[in-house]
Amino acid sequence: MPYFDNLTEEQQKEITDSIRLLLRQTFVLERKYDKKTERLQYTAAYRTISKHFPFIRHYLAVAGIELTENSHLGIIYVQGEDLLGEKLPKLATLYLLALKLIYDEQMENVSTSVNVYTTLGEIQEKLGGYRLFKRQPAPTDIRRTIALLRKYQIIEPLELLDDLNSSSPFMIYPCINVVLLGDDVRALLQDFDNGDTERIEPDLAEEGGNEDGTEE
Repeated sequence: MPYFDNLTEEQQKEITDSIRLLLRQTFVLERKYDKKTERLQYTAAYRTISKHFPFIRHYLAVAGIELTENSHLGIIYVQGEDLLGEKLPKLATLYLLALKLIYDEQMENVSTSVNVYTTLGEIQEKLGGYRLFKRQPAPTDIRRTIALLRKYQIIEPLELLDDLNSSSPFMIYPCINVVLLGDDVRALLQDFDNGDTERIEPDLAEEGGNEDGTEE
């Protein structure tokens, strides 16, 4: 690979690390919330992949993986038949559905940001409105679900997971638009209306990752 060989060792490492992160998380965001500064910060991985996009796209294409960049939403993501989809538990699928509904509603109000804010209470209320809860989930299950969705950069908890309550705030990342489209939402609602409560498989790639959803 002449292009790669002509780069410095530092640049080669940046590309290698960024590709590993991308394959592990499916999505790489241009900006992520930083708890220390309480602001959205540009990510090094996005800059690296964007800078070397043609090379990385060609490299992944050999393995049947498609690399896509949505500059408007600030997302780079991978798709491909060879990527194993992780079957989400029912609760995670329900949360994903509620988050998409909330995201679309707020964006319809002429939001100036691609990121949307919500609370745990709003998520629960949305699911309750569709009568998708037979019983309230246990706090442990909620924390596990939030951690899983954070791993795939669907949401970002703005407070510690140990302190979860109805007013706990979350940021919904624009990755939600890639995972679920409008037709997907209607299909999922139909599935649950028909009593199909088995595990459903949105387009998320399974590739290791930390249990708490953090990057290495």
